[in-house]
Amino acid sequence: MSNNDEDVLGFNLELTENQRMVRDLARDFTEKEIKPYVMKYDESQEFPEDIFKKLGEVGFLGAVFPEEYGGAGMSTLDFVVLMEEISKVDPSVGLGVGAHNGLCTSHIFQFGNDEQKQKFLPGLCSGTKLGGWGLTEPGSGSDAGGMQSVAEPNGDHYVLNGSKTFCTHGSVGEIFVLMAKTDSSKGRESIAAFILEKGMEGFSVGKKEEKLGMRASDTASLLFENVKIPVEYRLGEEGEGYKQALKVLDGGRIGIAALSVGIAQGALDHSLKYARERKQFGKSLGEFQAIQFKIADMQTEIEAARLLTYEAAYRKDNRLDYTLAAAKAKYFASEVATRAANEAVQIHGGYGFIKEYPVEKLYRDVKLMTIGEGTSEVQKMVIARQLLK
Repeated sequence: MSNNDEDVLGFNLELTENQRMVRDLARDFTEKEIKPYVMKYDESQEFPEDIFKKLGEVGFLGAVFPEEYGGAGMSTLDFVVLMEEISKVDPSVGLGVGAHNGLCTSHIFQFGNDEQKQKFLPGLCSGTKLGGWGLTEPGSGSDAGGMQSVAEPNGDHYVLNGSKTFCTHGSVGEIFVLMAKTDSSKGRESIAAFILEKGMEGFSVGKKEEKLGMRASDTASLLFENVKIPVEYRLGEEGEGYKQALKVLDGGRIGIAALSVGIAQGALDHSLKYARERKQFGKSLGEFQAIQFKIADMQTEIEAARLLTYEAAYRKDNRLDYTLAAAKAKYFASEVATRAANEAVQIHGGYGFIKEYPVEKLYRDVKLMTIGEGTSEVQKMVIARQLLK
């Protein structure tokens, strides 16, 4: 599992004692605080503020950040274990935890100066303030360089006009990192990253999206009309925003891969339970070879996806280049999760099509995995380019 012949990876495939503790804590929290309310929030499309308050209290919203900022100091591998456990039960909550840690908070941690980190990270790590991240616009998705939002320099501040769409925590977030051009006549080389706070004059929330799945995850548009952003809220230098965003996405893709593995594992767990209990023609469903083949394929692909995700996390933790590894993990795990959710519904038959059975929700939730944080097609482009360069 190496990127070239000189790389030798030697991570242990057994969870460490600390990772088992993280797994058990996440499993216990999920069973008690999330599982009883999954369908309530899915049906209402309401953001589960009470759950996220508790997630903050146990340290999951500052999982991978140093204790000096109020974080839990977990490794990326620890976080992968955490994400899988939450996402097995409710991918919507897993998505929120992943986006909060991996996008907004991570961007400030990686590229903020000391003053910015001290000002914004403690609230984000404690979960008292939720973070959002804005890159996608109505007219620019995978083509981030085609964004139209412009932050024009004006003395000691910038004047921002434009919009962002599909922003996780758009309605409920309080601290945002977003990308905008500083010169409308230029392309992505003029993109800079800025921190915004809810309540800034001219900064408003637009449409809250009604979605196929991930319905408890808040997704909304952000609107900017002559928003004054202090120069000291710019992250890094002008022109660095695009490269920063790509680096943040590399790390975020590991979280999405873990989320995908969690969905797939949840689909398999429910399928195994159903196959043992459901009787047809005087036998349990699991005694039929057609069902056994489906289960065997699901398990094999899930384990392969998990190992790719672990490799990407290992490389990040050990400060090795992980762009290729993250793209492979995200691409493969998201496709595996999609197949696993589909097979789970098929195994359940008609019952897989009704909301009483959890696989119905997993089937709706999983589609985002092949779209968010770079589509499967984009991941294949990244993989090929990394190999060819």
